[in-house]
Amino acid sequence: MIQIGGTRIPMQEQKVQERIKNFYSVPLGYTEKEVVAEAQRCILCKDAPCEKFCPVNMKIRDMIRKVAERDFKQAFLIAKEDNAIPAIAGRVCPQENQCEGVCPLGIGFTGNGINIGKLEAFIADWAMENGIKEKFYVKERAEKVALIGSGPASISCAVDLRKFGYKVTIYEALHKAGGVLQYGIPAFRLPKDIVEYELSYLTEIGVEIKLNNVVGQNIKFQKLNQEYDAIFIGTGAGAPLFMGIEGEKLKGLYSANEFLIRTNLMKAYKFPEYDTPIVCGNKVGVIGAGNVTMDSARCAKRLGAKNVQILYRRTKKEAPARDEEIQHALEEGIILKELVNPTRILGNDMGWVNGIELIKMKLGKPDKSGRPRPIPIQGSEFIMEVDTVVEAIGTKPNRLFLTKTPELETTDWGTIKVDKNLMTNIKGVTAGGDAMRGNATVILALGDGRKAAKTVHKYILMKNST
Repeated sequence: MIQIGGTRIPMQEQKVQERIKNFYSVPLGYTEKEVVAEAQRCILCKDAPCEKFCPVNMKIRDMIRKVAERDFKQAFLIAKEDNAIPAIAGRVCPQENQCEGVCPLGIGFTGNGINIGKLEAFIADWAMENGIKEKFYVKERAEKVALIGSGPASISCAVDLRKFGYKVTIYEALHKAGGVLQYGIPAFRLPKDIVEYELSYLTEIGVEIKLNNVVGQNIKFQKLNQEYDAIFIGTGAGAPLFMGIEGEKLKGLYSANEFLIRTNLMKAYKFPEYDTPIVCGNKVGVIGAGNVTMDSARCAKRLGAKNVQILYRRTKKEAPARDEEIQHALEEGIILKELVNPTRILGNDMGWVNGIELIKMKLGKPDKSGRPRPIPIQGSEFIMEVDTVVEAIGTKPNRLFLTKTPELETTDWGTIKVDKNLMTNIKGVTAGGDAMRGNATVILALGDGRKAAKTVHKYILMKNST
């Protein structure tokens, strides 16, 4: 019997006391019975607002209908048409601000919106377990396209370019492909076997991935521009931002980039089984309140820290992190210290962090972000004891690549300047994802990759016709 509406089917998760000691996935996933029951809640809106708010315009309504009918294979193939990495997007996409956020079941009915992300993750996992893959016929073309970086934007761009028939080569600076999916998102949120499986699909459809290739150093951008018919730049935003306060050169202070790269990509949490160590004390302060902040704080907890505090200049209400990530962090005993802002980092005679000076804040009128502006309360400074500090206040595009490519126009923020079709000032060169947007989401990067692929295709067709 189909149950339309009603409340959301809860998902089982690892118990808190168990999960803070490991890096395994916190959500345990739906069972077949649960996923069908959740899908059957969907009222199949005629105008499908969920699809309109999806950056890659997935056919969400059709996907949900097939899940409700227990046709998991067709549901997966529908999702895969528009989303190159559904098992990943289903786990890390901020659905609550996009497709799920406009679901009528979460707005005007009792209960919550359909758990679209978890449905998507389920069918992708089911397809992986049952050997189901998207198949398409490629009419091979002679033209070659180079993609710089192997994160979400490049992944979706590569898939669509192969569907158009182009020969595609990805140049990746690190020893593993995936970009932020590998180094930025912890395994308890995005299991690495899922990432590896999704990436293996690229090689299966004929995409060549060249690892340990730093464009601008190992190979010149200008050389690529001569050898390939078009280029897509998806280098991400991997350079950390710092506050510029006293004490940032002390030992025990990390950017979130370094902290997460050491922990996730280099498996520091398994030292000495893996070569990369990490020093994480008992008292950790993480500056910020985004998803990267939550990831850093939760990693610190799993690395053995007894006291982890998130230091945020606004309040929980204004925090940009996903609600689920904040909830998980708080459940794990991480403290969200609101309305404070660091003014300097303190250290001992040996050059190690031993404290942080904070100033209390109050909220004023909304600023350009639409959130209330944090205002320092003069004379309210106080000292907090910490032995590790992680700055998770944002990132900017890679400087090495940009300095080696001076002909590429950038914005005042250091991002790559593009037109409405994602074409840069250099003919045949497109860009997308965080390299063009700054800090953004995986799903927006996927959308950029798809758009750029269409632009590249149109550019090459026009070039060949002249």
